[in-house]
Amino acid sequence: MKIGIFDSGKGGLSIFDEVKKVLPEAEYKYIADSKNCPYGEKSDEELMEIVRRNVDELSDWGARVIVIACNTATTRCIERLREEYPGLKFVGTEPAIKLAVKTGAKKILVIATPGTIESERMESLLEENKKAGQEFILLSCPGLADAIENDDGVDAKLAELLKDAPEVDCVVLGCTHYSLIREKIASYFPEAAIVDGDKGVAKRVKELVENLWKNE
Repeated sequence: MKIGIFDSGKGGLSIFDEVKKVLPEAEYKYIADSKNCPYGEKSDEELMEIVRRNVDELSDWGARVIVIACNTATTRCIERLREEYPGLKFVGTEPAIKLAVKTGAKKILVIATPGTIESERMESLLEENKKAGQEFILLSCPGLADAIENDDGVDAKLAELLKDAPEVDCVVLGCTHYSLIREKIASYFPEAAIVDGDKGVAKRVKELVENLWKNE
């Protein structure tokens, strides 16, 4: 089974690692689309054009399952991709709102790119999962994914974005790049749970691939 994975650079490598753990026998191709990082600051049409190029490359390689290891590309493009490429199976990455809710936290901070924060999917995730008594705070982090990708000014960017961050019980890492600096982010929230969707994505990919194998 050939599985393709792409992200706007190295952020999706955390998901790649989790998928390989559960499906070590599969063949993989990873596209680190650094030249177009960050996805979260592109217009819808710009982003869709970029994403189509990545999907075409992975499809031409022979991928049957494609993992969108990017919250922004998932929230803004996955439904159109499923319509345009009916022969491919897509697994997306979304902010781990469900996981944050399950922690029982009362005050939850979601940090993500502007594109993810402003997406309709983010709004629907909150509407579908928020429980009574829970408060969600959304924080747009322009430039942070780019700083992580280029390993340039990460500490300064974090200090700028989080200096006035409220005290919370849980922090959702709504961009795969952020998982690469989990410990730095956690230092601003010493009492909070830090969650991302990496393991959930890997679990979904495994289920999908095993179903495809059964039907062969």
